Amino acid sequence: MTEPFDRDRIASFLRAIADGLDGDWLLIGGALVALWLEPRRTTEDLDLVPVSGSREQRLALMSFTEELDLPVEAVNTAADFFLNAIDGWKAETELLIAGSRGRILRPTPTLFILLKMRRLSEQDLADCASAIRAARERGLLLDLPRLTRAIVTLPQTADPHLRKRREALLCLLAGG
Repeated sequence: MTEPFDRDRIASFLRAIADGLDGDWLLIGGALVALWLEPRRTTEDLDLVPVSGSREQRLALMSFTEELDLPVEAVNTAADFFLNAIDGWKAETELLIAGSRGRILRPTPTLFILLKMRRLSEQDLADCASAIRAARERGLLLDLPRLTRAIVTLPQTADPHLRKRREALLCLLAGG
């Protein structure tokens, strides 16, 4: 297991990718939270997905990761499964880092919350709260009707804790 990624280590790794690999990459998860929302946050891996979804880009990322003396497990590219379940997700991305060869994108606050809400662990809820706060403070678009519809149409759960977290997310979106 590799040591946790802090904000500086994440930024350095992403800069290397943007300068060393072609294409657009979408950063989501804890690494994004550390760079964009909560500087003290750390993460075990980087959820980084090639926007094109190509197998070749994935393999190039794994090879590049090894060249940087990191285990390939330090990068998770499986999030495209969840991305592709969200209609129009590519229009919900924004530039985070421009490199000499590639770009690192981030989700809009709306897409970020859509990605977190199905699982909605305690950490996911805290991350959503940070995204909502940042959107309001920075004047970023937050599609409240879309997010509210998405939460209320999630499959029912027998988990009372998950139900409470979903209610808490609805309250946060409503301004509470």
